[in-house]
Amino acid sequence: MPIARLARPAALLTATGLLLTGCADQASTTDAKAAVTLDNCGHTVRVEQPPTHAVSLNQGTTEILLSLGLADRMAGTATWTDPVMKGLKKANAEVPRIAENNPSYERVLEADPDFVAASFVSTLGKGGVATREQFEKLGVQTYVSPSDSAGKDNSGDGDGARTTPLTMDDIYGEVRDLAAVFGVKQRGEELVASLKERMAKATSGIDASDVTLLYWFANAESPYMAGCCGAPGVMTRALGAKNVFDDTHDEWPQINWETVADRNPDVLVIGDLTRKSQTAESAAKKIAFLESDPVTKNMDAVKHKRYVLLSGQAMNPTIRTVEGVEQVAAALREFGLAG
Repeated sequence: MPIARLARPAALLTATGLLLTGCADQASTTDAKAAVTLDNCGHTVRVEQPPTHAVSLNQGTTEILLSLGLADRMAGTATWTDPVMKGLKKANAEVPRIAENNPSYERVLEADPDFVAASFVSTLGKGGVATREQFEKLGVQTYVSPSDSAGKDNSGDGDGARTTPLTMDDIYGEVRDLAAVFGVKQRGEELVASLKERMAKATSGIDASDVTLLYWFANAESPYMAGCCGAPGVMTRALGAKNVFDDTHDEWPQINWETVADRNPDVLVIGDLTRKSQTAESAAKKIAFLESDPVTKNMDAVKHKRYVLLSGQAMNPTIRTVEGVEQVAAALREFGLAG
């Protein structure tokens, strides 16, 4: 599967404290040391005091915690698809990496966590690292990114299907949730403000309404292409473009190359991954395939080499989705396809 599964609206001040919403999630707190309660994707999470020994099981949550300046409160990270986000290398080096992919439950417990966070429902579910209940029985609170559960059906065998499109508000909500849990609400607001500013700058004056895009995450034989409504959907809508597979709500459906060639997108947005769990992980291998395969080499985007290379994390629902918007917007301008 593509997404490392080996895997709110603005704050409202109330009489009892700060209320954060997203994925039907709520967080209430009165100050940095007060208890925080979250209704997190069907689980009630209560943190009596800010965690000091947290483990993040996916790169997306890891990069949020590092961006909030919480490296000194992290006991471990796991499941990486890419180099760490720009600007976080030094902070990341301070945190033990307990596994490149999914760690075992026992390995996580060796880190003696007081809080476990993950980007995907499947990471903290059956077949993943462990279930949330397993950690909760030990008194360890867990958190799953609302972006993988809000308006999403994860009951099938694949990467889930979106019943409603992901929005940046879902991602901002995760930032605010984690900032509340760790007692750094102001840092969370500053990070959200920075992301919003970058989104506005990247999309200012752009008109890509005549441009069709295709997003390829991984695998050459049965490629995972983006459906309508995940992180690539956020990028596409922000730019006013069209995803050639916006007729499927599956997060990452596997689609044959004949169908891809028939859709003939103007631009190929390609995942440039460093992990080694699928075929054609790197952008170089993907491009080599596209330019040699008899089905794909005559596609317009291939003939004109209209490729945009993104990190895997930019193509997942993370704070790096903003990075994806920036890079796709810049490429469309370079290709002369943005008004």
